[in-house]
Amino acid sequence: MQINFEKSAGLVPVVIQNANTLQVLMLGYMNEEALEKTRAEGKVTFFSRSKNRLWTKGETSGNYLIVSEILEDCDNDTLLIKVFPQGPTCHTGSTSCFAEETARGFLYELEKVIEQRIAEKSENSYTSKLFSRGVNKVAQKVGEEAVELVIEAKDNDIDLFKNEAADLLYHFLILLKTKELKLEDIEQVLKGRHK
Repeated sequence: MQINFEKSAGLVPVVIQNANTLQVLMLGYMNEEALEKTRAEGKVTFFSRSKNRLWTKGETSGNYLIVSEILEDCDNDTLLIKVFPQGPTCHTGSTSCFAEETARGFLYELEKVIEQRIAEKSENSYTSKLFSRGVNKVAQKVGEEAVELVIEAKDNDIDLFKNEAADLLYHFLILLKTKELKLEDIEQVLKGRHK
């Protein structure tokens, strides 16, 4: 990675994006020292123009941005850092500094929660218990939820319909895990069909 810090008087813009949901969380600036510290510690550190010093996001709030991936743009003068946020990103308490509170992309966060519950093998976790019963039981549950969704589609209670749709998606994510697949794998198939 050869970032050109000289183009912009020693600072480059840095777009921060949630690694799971791909939501843009904030924009900051880095100098070379901030980038080195970010790489070394795995937490995003900016150069604060107002404080005129390095500033690690979360140093006072605890809402760190844990680095997943650092990418540079085609001109080598801007960074995209994908992160796992440890709480709200914005000082206002919002998820994003752009005041965008959205559920888009939440399925990826839910997919991670499902993976964690399965890995922990907790007896108190419905997800873990269902997964441990094997692919046949998980597939059966997906089938049951699909039937319930179809039944609700014929009625006029939109709240029940939404809840059944949520149940189906949740169990579908567990079924994907039994097949060692991710939601992204299915998106790739759909993308390949979109021509």
